[in-house]
Amino acid sequence: MHDFHGNFGGMHFIWWIIWIVLLIWIFLIPTDLPFRRSKNEDPLDILKRRFARGELSQQEYEESKRVLLEDNNIKKKDNE
Repeated sequence: MHDFHGNFGGMHFIWWIIWIVLLIWIFLIPTDLPFRRSKNEDPLDILKRRFARGELSQQEYEESKRVLLEDNNIKKKDNE
């Protein structure tokens, strides 16, 4: 009674393509996307890059660097 003879075969093919593309995207996506912060990047590196791009003045850079280094020293002392 419901003998389709491949009438919906194209839809089955499309679903396989969708699954294959999805699996490729999940497993082969680059781990270091440009908009994401790298896990091994510390705040001082970000500060240096912002200063190099001209987003910070030298005074702002020096003040922020001082704060970051003081904060880092405090954290090290707390962990000891």
